Amino acid sequence: MLNFIDVILPIPLPNLFTYSITRAEAEFIKPGMRVSVPFGKSKIYTAIVFSIHNQEPLIYEAKEIHQILDETPIVSRYQFELWQWIADYYMCTLGEVMRAALPNAFILESETIIFRNSATTVNDSDLKDDEFLVFEALHHQTSLTIQDITSIIDKKNALPVIKRLMDKEIILVKEEVYEKYKPKLVRYVKLHKQYATDGRLQELIETLSRAPKQREVLMRLFTLSAKDHKPIKVSELIQESNASSAIIKSLVDKEILEEYYLQTDRIESNESKKNSQFALTNYQTEALDNISQNFKNQNITLLKGVTSSGKTEIYMKLIESILVTNKQALYLLPEIALTTQLVQRLQDYFGEKVAVYHSRYSSNERVEVWNHVLNNSSKAQIVIGARSAVLLPFQNLGLVIVDEEHEQSYKQFDPAPRYHARDTAIMLANIFKVKTLLGSATPSLESFYNAQQAKYGLVELNVRYNDVLMPDIELIDLKDKHKRKRMKGHFSDRLITEMTETLEAGNQIILFQNRRGYSPIVECQTCGHSPQCPNCDVSLTYHQYRDQLRCHYCGYNTVMIKTCEACGLNTLDSKGFGTEQVEKEVSTLFPEAKVARMDLDSTRGKYSYEKLIDAFQQGDIDVLVGTQMLTKGLDFRNVKLVGVMNADNMLNFPDFRAHERSFQLLIQVSGRAGRTKERGKVLIQTYNPYHNILQQVSTNNYLGMYHEQMDDRHNFKYPPIYRLIKITLKHRDYNKVNTGADWFAKSLRMLFKEHVLGPEFPPVSRIRNQYHKNILVKIPKNQSLTKTKEAIIKINNSFSSVKDFRAVRVILNVDSF
Repeated sequence: MLNFIDVILPIPLPNLFTYSITRAEAEFIKPGMRVSVPFGKSKIYTAIVFSIHNQEPLIYEAKEIHQILDETPIVSRYQFELWQWIADYYMCTLGEVMRAALPNAFILESETIIFRNSATTVNDSDLKDDEFLVFEALHHQTSLTIQDITSIIDKKNALPVIKRLMDKEIILVKEEVYEKYKPKLVRYVKLHKQYATDGRLQELIETLSRAPKQREVLMRLFTLSAKDHKPIKVSELIQESNASSAIIKSLVDKEILEEYYLQTDRIESNESKKNSQFALTNYQTEALDNISQNFKNQNITLLKGVTSSGKTEIYMKLIESILVTNKQALYLLPEIALTTQLVQRLQDYFGEKVAVYHSRYSSNERVEVWNHVLNNSSKAQIVIGARSAVLLPFQNLGLVIVDEEHEQSYKQFDPAPRYHARDTAIMLANIFKVKTLLGSATPSLESFYNAQQAKYGLVELNVRYNDVLMPDIELIDLKDKHKRKRMKGHFSDRLITEMTETLEAGNQIILFQNRRGYSPIVECQTCGHSPQCPNCDVSLTYHQYRDQLRCHYCGYNTVMIKTCEACGLNTLDSKGFGTEQVEKEVSTLFPEAKVARMDLDSTRGKYSYEKLIDAFQQGDIDVLVGTQMLTKGLDFRNVKLVGVMNADNMLNFPDFRAHERSFQLLIQVSGRAGRTKERGKVLIQTYNPYHNILQQVSTNNYLGMYHEQMDDRHNFKYPPIYRLIKITLKHRDYNKVNTGADWFAKSLRMLFKEHVLGPEFPPVSRIRNQYHKNILVKIPKNQSLTKTKEAIIKINNSFSSVKDFRAVRVILNVDSF
């Protein structure tokens, strides 16, 4: 009987592919193991075994697999279930989900290897110069890669030379798979076994009397071995004996010492055991009891707790109750910046049971965390991470916590799968039949609506920790301040007064401006010309610290121009302002204050978040200027004042969620103030202080905002009343996108009538030289979501089969909020 496997390939294919295996392989292979397989003419891919069966494919002849890469599965059956749900719900392929879920080091790449054909006799005179160089190199090396050949012939494209050598049958070409993950090995030494007896050891010490440095190394080795009874690292021995690595090497060469390597984790865990017991307040205890009560009847509970009410302590108590049962806990956060503070708190309490997983980790570090989670290791009983942590291979999940659940960072926009980590986490908990806790001071309208509809349990915590008062929020009318000439740069006199008093009292300040760079627009005062990005329909942002103009969409940058490109005059002026300009103005207004900036530009390094947050916590920074990354969940004890430089940009954003997001962002940034005994102060500068949202922010009126926004959502048929699927068409040719979008929208309208909006160009319609056009499909509650998706996929397939539209890329984005 023939044996076959179906595999998931890490490419966007709608179907699984079938390969043939031997009977012995069929007995060894299990679903979830990696195999390398040939695909297409010469490519080799890493695939995941999905199933093993005896059914031969009817359409094509099954190829044999290349090799088996694992001894045990690296993907669990629970993950397969989650992957299939993500692929179905978010309208993507299993291959795309696999590519997103697995660390890069697991997806082995194939490399073209060139060998000399020993069966062919070659006459040197028949070869061109570049061919001869490659042929000569193959005399010295058994094989070469394409990269090697590129270096040898000193040409960017080596393929024509390789093709000519293949035509002359001088070389053979083969695809070879190479492993990406390299375990971290630490070098240790021990005394060679030949000196195990006392007599031989005595002889050795006498022999080394003429080499005092080597004798000192040996004596230090004995001391360390006796003291700790553990393997001795070479680095430790060098440090303790004050010797050089050359002395260690000579002892190894003389076979006095024996060296060996042990594999170790790249991520150092905090070995401290539970050392910071904390007691919950009465309000926290009541909230914890209510959550436990809700969990008896509901799988999902929403904890709506005001900023600084101590939600984290409640999460820790829930995690503690799960760890007693030897289960794993998943704790999701929206931003990498948040993990820094929280990891420290969790490690202080839970010791080395905490594992962290996010995109700033290297590929090898991610593999190590993956393996700990897969093996249900004690080092990964609590997994804390950003969006991608939801895709880890949990084996024994007991609880899922999604903190700051309202955050849009949980939604993946590019590339596919375009999943929402909060909803995916709820599905993951459902697969394991465990409970999910969603936490936020400003819940998303969807979650709060579900709680109102009794789909979720609801627990409220309306008192700050230690009964600290909510911050005093004051709106500053910029129009009035400009009229009265009470502005210094972008700072009103009121803000400057409060900042002066705060700094004199020895407290810290956070200034929030949700735009990075120095100035978003540079404009000529004479002719009005503004430098534009050549690849996108957007003006270039000025970054003063590098004296650069940069595009925030595609990354294009150029040196700052000194004269106008249109009229040639040096009358350039900047419009608007970003974090860089705020930082510079603060340094000018308060020269004694230590100022720092926290945005995407200043936190590109792996540990840059930690350094900034630690410095601010320890009081090394007086004023921290930043974008929205500093508004969420960070706990700074000494911040007395928060200043919002301009609240109007967010309110006027062309998006149906703009008002909801503005409210959430402003409440969250306000929550950074006055988190200890003294009441904090928040100053919001705006040209429109009577705007409904700003009035609701100033009184912390979440319910008022919720009811007002829900009225709009009902009237205009937006989530959570209707579901949304956004269809984006992309192509370099403006006319092709236009024609294709019209065709697509017309087909959709035939089925969904008035529930189709568009096609419309977005505010920035060209990004990276590709034109974008959007179509929005609204799905009412009584309409089947599954059938709607099936209809859209059919239309998409028909669209792709039209020759003129084949090159137009179509992106399907479910729940595109």
